[in-house]
Amino acid sequence: MFKLSEIKELVKLIDSTSVQELEIENEGSRLLIRKPGKTEVIQTAPVTHTYTPAPEPVQAAQGAPAPAAQQPEAAAQSNLHSITSPMVGTFYRSPSPEAGPFVNVGDRVSEKTVVCILEAMKLMNELEAEVRGEIVDVLVENGQLVEFGQPLFLVKPE
Repeated sequence: MFKLSEIKELVKLIDSTSVQELEIENEGSRLLIRKPGKTEVIQTAPVTHTYTPAPEPVQAAQGAPAPAAQQPEAAAQSNLHSITSPMVGTFYRSPSPEAGPFVNVGDRVSEKTVVCILEAMKLMNELEAEVRGEIVDVLVENGQLVEFGQPLFLVKPE
């Protein structure tokens, strides 16, 4: 059974994202939240929302090489591991407002290192790095709403 406060929180969460529909089953209860004005038919699968990154910026002249400053950066990022969000929720870098972040750029992590907390439906879920390496970038801000599959950290694997 879903509590009214949980349903209200989910409605607010869905309203503030690009998610159009969310279906949850819990202990025999089923909850379906759908944004109004939706006309297309969607067949649901186990994943309720997929993160789609923004398209790459289009360059002025097609076929022109990228500026020299961007080429090494793109080549360097091609070997980086992306730690992604396994759910829609709120991203927190530290265990409490007074505490320091779990990890910073330059920190070494192992597979079991907690890198952040994701809050969903008032539950705090610790997210582990799942890779051994060095944090090279934090891609989201503390307190930011994140989507399923959204990249959160970039790690240079060892």
